[in-house]
Amino acid sequence: MKRIALVILGLMLLTVSGCGYNTMQANEESVKAAWGDVEASYQRRNDLIPNLVETVKAYAKHEKETLTAVTEARAKVGSIQMSKDMLDNPAAFAQFQQAQGAMSSALSRLMLVVEKYPDLKANQNFQDLQHQLEGTENRINVARVRYNKAIETYNTSIRIFPNNLTNSMLLHLKLKEPFKAEAGAEKAPQVKF
Repeated sequence: MKRIALVILGLMLLTVSGCGYNTMQANEESVKAAWGDVEASYQRRNDLIPNLVETVKAYAKHEKETLTAVTEARAKVGSIQMSKDMLDNPAAFAQFQQAQGAMSSALSRLMLVVEKYPDLKANQNFQDLQHQLEGTENRINVARVRYNKAIETYNTSIRIFPNNLTNSMLLHLKLKEPFKAEAGAEKAPQVKF
């Protein structure tokens, strides 16, 4: 009788360890950590923008429309509360992505304005800010790629057998949306001087 009880207990332990519960939890935590990296990168960009705008303003007073667009895009990005809850809300996530896309577009227009002012391009403060912004944009891209990889691992872990059974009975985790290219991203931007 003891032997049968030990065998049953052993089978139960094997079943629990093979159900994927811990794996799915670990993958969800990886998604949250990757999202934190994305948020940190966007915050760095938001922190750099006021300095960049002020430096450009000193040289390009009549480029008010572009400077206003950058400032408004930054304000819109700042008005969206970034949180891990956003990961489970596709509409909020899409709104966040749209605001970040508008910010990227405004910054691209700002860089085109800069091309008109050789003195500004030669200004050390501007060059430092521009290099920091370029580095930040690279960090954002790396963070997005890592986030998408974490999402892929997470989404796979909640869909494969036997994890999908454990998820449907115990956890009820939902698929998460990865970052996607903005509409029109397949076209190269035109640069005109």
